[in-house]
Amino acid sequence: MSQGRGPCLPPTRTSHTTPQEDSVTTVAARARSRTRTQPVLEAGAAPGRTGQTPALLAALLGFAVITIDVSAVNIALPGIRDDLHSGMTGLQWVADAYTLMFAGLMLSAGALSDRTGARRAYVLGTTLFTLASLACAVAPGLGALIAARVVQGGAAAVLMPASLALIREAYDDARRRARAIALWTVGGSVSMAAGPVLGGVLTEHVGWRAVFFLNLPVGAAILLLLTKVAPSPRRPAPLDIPGQITAVLTLAGLTFAVIEGGGAGLAALAVAVVSAITFYVTEKRHRAPMVPLTMLRDRTVSVSLAVGFAINVGFYGVVFLLGLYLQQLRGMSATAAGLVFVPLAVLITGTNLISPRVAERFGRRPVVVIGQLVLALAMFALLPLTAHTPTWLLLTLLVPTGLGGAFAIPAVTAMLMDAVPGPRVGTASGLLNALRQTGGALAVAVFGTLLASNGEGTFSLTGMRVSLVVAGVLLVATAVVSGVALRTSGPVRRN
Repeated sequence: MSQGRGPCLPPTRTSHTTPQEDSVTTVAARARSRTRTQPVLEAGAAPGRTGQTPALLAALLGFAVITIDVSAVNIALPGIRDDLHSGMTGLQWVADAYTLMFAGLMLSAGALSDRTGARRAYVLGTTLFTLASLACAVAPGLGALIAARVVQGGAAAVLMPASLALIREAYDDARRRARAIALWTVGGSVSMAAGPVLGGVLTEHVGWRAVFFLNLPVGAAILLLLTKVAPSPRRPAPLDIPGQITAVLTLAGLTFAVIEGGGAGLAALAVAVVSAITFYVTEKRHRAPMVPLTMLRDRTVSVSLAVGFAINVGFYGVVFLLGLYLQQLRGMSATAAGLVFVPLAVLITGTNLISPRVAERFGRRPVVVIGQLVLALAMFALLPLTAHTPTWLLLTLLVPTGLGGAFAIPAVTAMLMDAVPGPRVGTASGLLNALRQTGGALAVAVFGTLLASNGEGTFSLTGMRVSLVVAGVLLVATAVVSGVALRTSGPVRRN
């Protein structure tokens, strides 16, 4: 599931919400800074813009396949459990292996796209994602599937920043570019709604492996389209390799500690702590750090990052919980479970369109606070769910989930963009994206552990309720901090 709008709109109008759309603001921010840098063309590049339609179609297909893949896999988890004889721990890793790599590599993927050229990066990301999908589809066991999901996440991190860069490079005219990006965004919304349903249908009638096989012809189509796209310019962009490695180790160690527990978990926690300290020292000394530590001293920046983290804990935590609740506890088919998420996707899309307009009228801070409180309410509203809750009541109780995060995130993103200097906009956006994905990964890790509290592989209704309370309390806390710490802002005026 995702939330997002057109990335090339002014910062006050930008929003995004899902692993897939989380790179939108990053690409837009980098696009602004690129105009200040003299590009170096790829071999064979020619002046001007060619291949507009192929570039747009390639970007649309890439965004769609990643969006569908993530949401469809959530519905496919019970099928994976039954076929590969996995417990809850295995399912957590199937979901988190992708998310962790996506979050960890997001910080430097934009720089890689700049250095290699958007088209070349897109070819690389698409090829890796397609091959990883094949590996997922034929995985003989859980370990092989998880390893392939790691590669998928890394490929998605490479692919996403290049996706919108392709559109920006293909369309010189600002109005036509805006229309192309709007179409790209609509395609993401449609994919968001279609993903759970498609995943349910494929899992129920063909098998969970079909969810991954579906990516193969799409990947081939994208690569064919890219042969008709003009080569992209390459621009100098420093890579912070030590910072990147220690960031991934920190996230992976922390997640491993939560999921696995025991002696191995303690060892992983120690790795995470050492890696975090090393990351801090590295970023402090690096001439071009991925995360400039001075930027984090700004109150608006630090609070915005915390809010993004908390919102994804709540939203992606609920998506993970409900996917298992509907099939394991209520006994719904995979198709029926996927259909439950369609109204949620529609609400998210509509709320994303409304939120910036409300912020323009009343200011961003109240929108950020109210959005978090509504999402917190959503967590508490789901507490009475049982195995026999009527479906109509379940759908009603899900309404605040579709409204809260989608209402707050556009304002959070815009507030963060305005709080940093122009050259740091891309870095700040990438950091927000990474923190949000980390929130989703940790939600799966913690909530999955609570779900299995009454036995490996057995769904615990008590565990689900504890998870919802944890998310709700976190959101209330960040809402209070937002109300107190964020700078007061009046209505946002149109230029």
